[in-house]
Amino acid sequence: MDQYDPGKRIGLIVDEWGSWLAVEPHTNPGFLYQQNTIRDAIVASLTLNIFHRHADRIHMANIAQMVNVLQAMVLTKNEKMIKTPTYHVFDLYKNHMEAQRVDTSSILSKHTDFTVSKKENLLTISLCNYDLAAADDVIFDIRDSEIVSISAESLIGTAMDQHNSFDLPDNLTKQLFNDYILNNQNELVVTIPPMSVISLYVTLG
Repeated sequence: MDQYDPGKRIGLIVDEWGSWLAVEPHTNPGFLYQQNTIRDAIVASLTLNIFHRHADRIHMANIAQMVNVLQAMVLTKNEKMIKTPTYHVFDLYKNHMEAQRVDTSSILSKHTDFTVSKKENLLTISLCNYDLAAADDVIFDIRDSEIVSISAESLIGTAMDQHNSFDLPDNLTKQLFNDYILNNQNELVVTIPPMSVISLYVTLG
């Protein structure tokens, strides 16, 4: 695209992205009803990071799908409804909406990925560790700004097939996260557990 459209006049639309796995037993295979696990949450996080890094090209992207089909954010059964792990990832990433992507340079392990954006005085850092067993330490050097406050939320799995069900709707849900430290007023060190998606909200002075 950069070769044939260096002026970036043409935008890409990524339609119906997401994981397509085996349907749940005893369901109509034509309906593509599948369970949603921490694995799907990690797929969502990595995909959103890619879209974010290429936001100058990708003008629209649509997950497949919203309710009950493929990588859905909501599953329903009669009068019941549950939020899937993918739903919670979208919730963790909502502060990136209408924000400015922040360019970063980094040296990361092979199983960690992140993206950063800024909106007014709020810096949002969203990270994903897709290793099944190993935690990872990531250091952010936040320069030319005073850090006023930090808070964080997370979605952390204990098994790759961990999911929510109608009997256990909150088996895997968003939680507060505090495994980070601030050194020398501008060095933020975050310890990311395996199978996790984390968003840190850094208020700048």
